[in-house]
This record gives sequence, C-alpha cells and structure tokens, in this order.
Amino acid sequence: MAEQATGGESPTVKSIFVYPVKSCRGVSVSQAGISSTGLRWDRLWMVVNAESGRMFTQRVAPKLALVQSELPLGAFSPSWKPNKASFLVMRAPSMNVLKVPLVEPRAISNGVSIWDWIGSAFDEGEEAATWFSNYLGKPSRLVRFNEGHMIIFVDTASETRPVPSAHGVGHTTRFNDVYPFHLISQKSLDALNELLQEPIHVDRFRPNFLIDGCEPFSEDLWDEIEINGLNFRVGELCYRCKIPTINQETAVGGSEPKEALGKFRNDKILFPNKEKPQGRAYMGTLLVSTNFKPDNGNKSIRVGDPIHVLKTFSSYADCRK
Repeated sequence: MAEQATGGESPTVKSIFVYPVKSCRGVSVSQAGISSTGLRWDRLWMVVNAESGRMFTQRVAPKLALVQSELPLGAFSPSWKPNKASFLVMRAPSMNVLKVPLVEPRAISNGVSIWDWIGSAFDEGEEAATWFSNYLGKPSRLVRFNEGHMIIFVDTASETRPVPSAHGVGHTTRFNDVYPFHLISQKSLDALNELLQEPIHVDRFRPNFLIDGCEPFSEDLWDEIEINGLNFRVGELCYRCKIPTINQETAVGGSEPKEALGKFRNDKILFPNKEKPQGRAYMGTLLVSTNFKPDNGNKSIRVGDPIHVLKTFSSYADCRK
C-alpha cells in the first residue's frame, strides 16, 4: 500500500525537455505548458514510412538523433498562439533548413501507426516528405497528431490515442511511446555514470523532466507527486529499449548504458518475485496527469519548481511495472 511521503526538502525540476518530432533531438526550455496528453509541442510530430505509415524512430533510423528542432521563442508559454508566420524549423547535417508551418495543415494521412495504434494524422506536405526522405534515404513523410484545434478545415474528427498500458486506462497521449510524461533524477544518472567508463548525458534517456534534490532512484518509489498545482501519478517504471545506447551527438550505437543497467537495474533484481522476468533494464518513471482540466490550460511547469511527493510505494514489489 502507498504511504504518505514526509520529511526533508522538496526535490526540484532541474531541466525540462520537449521533443517536438518523435525521436529527433529535444529542446531544453525554462518552462513548458501542459495538457493531459503531455507537454505542449511534445511528440506532436512523427516521421513515418511513406508506404506503410509506420513510425520511424532511432531504433531503425538512428540518424534522427541528429535532427534539430527549433520553435519560436514564445512558443513554450502556455498562452502563446501560432500564426501564419510561425514555423517549426528543422536542421540536419548536409541538409537545407526545413520550415514547417505551425498552423495546422489541411491534408490528412490515414493509416498512420505507432505500436498497436492506427489512426489518421495531419500530413505536412511534399517539401517535408522530400526533406526527410532524402535525409533518411527511405520514403518518408512528416505527420502531425490531430488534436482537433482546426478541424473546420478538414472532414475528419480529432484523434484520440489511449495510453497503451493497463496502468494508464482513461488517459491519452500523442506520439509518445507509452505515457504522456517521463521523469528521471540527476542523482540516478550520476549513480549510473559512476559505473561507466565514459559518462553519458541525460539526452540518452529522453525525459521530459530532469529533477534534483532526491536520493538515487528514489523516484522509483513515488506513486503520486504534485508540481505547481498539477498532480501526476506514476504509471510504471520505464524499461529501456535500444535508444539509450545511441550517442545523440553522433548517432552511433554501442552497448552502454544498457549493459551496465542490466547488471543492477534489471527485473530479476528489482522484482525478484516476478513470475516471468524478461531481462528488462529500468531507468526513470512514466507518468500521467490526474487533475488537468481544460479550464486550467494556461498552467505551466518551470525550471526550479518544487516537487511535492504525495504518496510513495513501500517497496519495489508494490511498484507498477
């Protein structure tokens, strides 16, 4: 059973990261507007196979790590609204700059898929498709999640993508892998780096929030937290795929940090009573927002905000996994 957390100074938000295009480089920001489906602009776009509509990520296209995204200076303010002169700017090695209008397009792509979800999305047009096709060397298109802000232009309803986990029933997300929010602590990263010959940057794990002021891996046992009046529930510990082994500065893969994590952060060690361990290695936690409402849509989270731990798990055996 969860227990009320007590004592000590509150940990704080050290850094905030938004990843406008799934699997491309993130943007470090001082504040970010929030919705129930994630931080504003986070994983709003995704590159897909032009023929099948299937997502492209660094798992199959590691070069995406080198694609940089830039949004207008005020875009991360929750009250900011785009106009016809507002663009998502994309840069990549040996490529011309790509400018994608932030006003939603009118064209729709059907059959867009990410994991087990299949739906429709806005299509960002031929220029973006050609740019990503040339860069990746495979037929590609850039699509945008249809949140329904401007559906008067197209004959379609907005899309909803449920969190694809039994622990996230009733919650939705965009093109995130599973959950709308992801959190890692600095002390956990420090503990991992002590085991590595070459320390790694937090960008390998692609969190939304890097926090500081708590003990290594103490975030594992958090159940509910509050940041600036917004409540979050931890859905699951985050098991790590291939992407953390890809150097985000070079797009070259390796064995670390997954090999090191596998020695002290695998499911056999953390969850010894688990019936069928799968050899998964864990780092960070995945969250949903539990009290966001459209009428508090101007809420944002800022670097330096304290994190109030409302409930904790008594042991790893109680964690959602």
